[in-house]
Amino acid sequence: MRDNIAFLELKFGNIYGGYANFFAISDISLLVFDPSTNRIFIESLAINTDVDVVWVNSKTNELGHTIGRSRQVINLRTRRKRSYDEEFSLNEHQLDRAFNNIRPTRRYIKSFFFKNFRKYNIRNIVTFDGKRDIFLCEKSGVDFRGTKIFDLQKALNKEFNYLFSLNKLGVAINSRFDDGYLQSNNQKYWIHPIAARQLRPRTAAWDAARMFLIYQEFNDYHDDFTMKSALLVNKIQKAKEAEEAAKAAEEAANPTPPPPPEAEAKSEAKPEVAAEAKAEENTEVAVEEKPEVAADVDKKPLAEIKKMLEPELVAYANEIGISATVDDLKKDTLEKVINKLGYS
Repeated sequence: MRDNIAFLELKFGNIYGGYANFFAISDISLLVFDPSTNRIFIESLAINTDVDVVWVNSKTNELGHTIGRSRQVINLRTRRKRSYDEEFSLNEHQLDRAFNNIRPTRRYIKSFFFKNFRKYNIRNIVTFDGKRDIFLCEKSGVDFRGTKIFDLQKALNKEFNYLFSLNKLGVAINSRFDDGYLQSNNQKYWIHPIAARQLRPRTAAWDAARMFLIYQEFNDYHDDFTMKSALLVNKIQKAKEAEEAAKAAEEAANPTPPPPPEAEAKSEAKPEVAAEAKAEENTEVAVEEKPEVAADVDKKPLAEIKKMLEPELVAYANEIGISATVDDLKKDTLEKVINKLGYS
């Protein structure tokens, strides 16, 4: 029997108004996978104490590429959120109070790991850029001796010489949770309804679930994973180049405007402006028509199509006259099928 594998994810932030390099854990999630039965268990711990911490959230586009970051303040007891103020700071007495409130949470963290290490016989832990996660757990008294820790991001960076983020890889493997199943390009796992309640976006449990799917795709479908990841990186690069070209064209077309012209000049320019408006109006009138579905096409329900694993989707795409292979991104193939069937 193979040992269970646990995928560890933490959410943490620095004390609002305190030291930038002092972090407090707010949430912990362990996704435990039993390779002998393909069963998944999710254990989570939310820290409940009267302390405000700062969460840093990444803003990403449809390719998983980070386009910005935002800060948000959350109280760990009430879980109420409020806006972040750069100028806010705690005085010495307030900071001491925050430290005192955090100190008792260490025993809850230690107990959480001790209980689950014994319950699931965990000997292997996978993290994603988890050096700080492990450090914060150890500061709370967690003992990782006898446990093998594998950093997935570090392994991917070593093999591909590219620093992937969890968001990018989640797009590359098409990670999702639909109708009780955790799915990716080549995998599908049933999740118990109680565990499924924890799988919400931007939670430690959801990040642990995506990490698990990435780990499985990387190990069990390595060639496909490599191809899809490279394809995504190329699409991100092309999108960046297109954005830079569009920005340069806009700057060239709209240089710094000269001083306002005289009234006579404005009057003379009116016919040209009207012509431009006419051209824009004509452009807006052109509307793309939806493709008609041929009578002999086996039109499956949209919900059934979205549940298809990648090989099934490619086969169905070919069946209805779409040229697709497993080398394509599943997201692109899915869009072609949906458009072909007139669901868009």
